[in-house]
Amino acid sequence: MANTKTKDGAAKKQAVSGAAKSSSPSGAAKGNTQLEKFFEDSLKDIYWAEKALTKALPKMQKAATTEQLQSAIEHHLGQTQEQVSRLEEVFQLLGKKAQAKKCDAMEGLLKEGESIVEETEDGSMTRDVGIIVASQKVEHYEIATYGSLVQLARTMGNDEVAELLEATLEEEKETDQALTDIAKNDINWEAEQEDSNREE
Repeated sequence: MANTKTKDGAAKKQAVSGAAKSSSPSGAAKGNTQLEKFFEDSLKDIYWAEKALTKALPKMQKAATTEQLQSAIEHHLGQTQEQVSRLEEVFQLLGKKAQAKKCDAMEGLLKEGESIVEETEDGSMTRDVGIIVASQKVEHYEIATYGSLVQLARTMGNDEVAELLEATLEEEKETDQALTDIAKNDINWEAEQEDSNREE
């Protein structure tokens, strides 16, 4: 009889455990401290990146030749400042202090942007082409990062966090498209003509 009771008790525990698993969100990683730590570290990384951008964008704006590109950079600076605040809200929702961890990828991308400005002629369309290329590299890095963070937040059942991160993701995509439009509509062609005129 004792063995039967033990088996029945084990079966009930297993059933309860199975029910608990099935009631959690599909694929949720509740209690997975390794994943949570990775997620937090990634947030700290992009937080550093966004704060660094708020310092780099005014320099890029000043270096740009056309008013169209200057205006686009100014608009994105305002968005970036909002994105910093949004990340701080994410940290708050997670019950964590907003902390930045040096982002080596963003540091490298920003240094490359600085080199492009230094190596191109002041007031030239070629400089604007370079600034757009450098800026889109930054945007693509951010799109990849935020896209991954949105999915991780949803996996962990943090829908409110996911929505905040998704708002930033959509802004980054819009900025990338805006830069593409500026380049193909005017600047790339004018830069090519600039070189042709010099050869003549």
